Amino acid sequence: MDKNINFPHLGIYLDHVGKNISIFGFEIAFYGITIAVAMLAGLWIAMRVAKKTGQDPDDYFNLGMLAIVCALLGARIYYVVFEWENYRNNLLEIFNLRGGGLAIYGGVIGGVLAAWGFSRVKKLNFWQLADTASVGLVLGQIIGRWGNFFNREAFGGYTDGLFAMQLPLNAVYSWDVTPEMLEHLQTIGGVQYIQAHPTFLYESLWNVGVLLLLLLYTKHKKFHGEIFLLYLLGYGMGRAWIEGMRTDQLLIPGTALPVSQILAIVLVVISAVMIAVKRKKAENAESTGNVCE
Repeated sequence: MDKNINFPHLGIYLDHVGKNISIFGFEIAFYGITIAVAMLAGLWIAMRVAKKTGQDPDDYFNLGMLAIVCALLGARIYYVVFEWENYRNNLLEIFNLRGGGLAIYGGVIGGVLAAWGFSRVKKLNFWQLADTASVGLVLGQIIGRWGNFFNREAFGGYTDGLFAMQLPLNAVYSWDVTPEMLEHLQTIGGVQYIQAHPTFLYESLWNVGVLLLLLLYTKHKKFHGEIFLLYLLGYGMGRAWIEGMRTDQLLIPGTALPVSQILAIVLVVISAVMIAVKRKKAENAESTGNVCE
């Protein structure tokens, strides 16, 4: 497998981007390292936000340990369910996380269920937990998307735009390559390259904006849960757009509809309506001297 990754219009040529690192003869995937760093960073910022908002950071450390496990399970289950044809005859492959195959929305679902259960046991406000945890979640997504970079996956269709990314044809999955990419194959130094949208990069950069929005908006929130809903709204808008570019979409069985794109659109609509309704209710309560959360 050739290991080059190029961004020709940006003048970036990376000659040796490996998928693994060897430590004492044991191969560790950069994908896994990236996900681990993403989780730790997300936990760190959530604990920082908790401290600044008068909450107990230890609650978020404990929640983080639980949520990480549930999010990984949720992300894998979501992916396997919508890629079942690739696993039904090889069930042991379900447990091979080193090759990728984690769906973010599945991770969000798993994490939310963990937070709900944790809030019930600890008698904490679930929506306040969700607000704080969503900041950590989106930071984790910013970093975690780079695991797709090392795995040469989660890219879009052919483009010759500014951010066009070149990948060796022998380094990507054949089912992720479109006819248009094959029509525009480039041979450089004897190596055939496809050219594609780096959608993992688009999503990572989009989420930087979402993170800044959440951090700046926190002091203006009117009710517990508003930051979490704003995350679902902001992330969903970007995901609905970016998902439409990707060549590795998970489809609703029996249709040509990308499940994550449909889910993103639904969550955007629901979140926007809930924010509008609950903010109005909170503002009315403030005007009458009542407290609304």
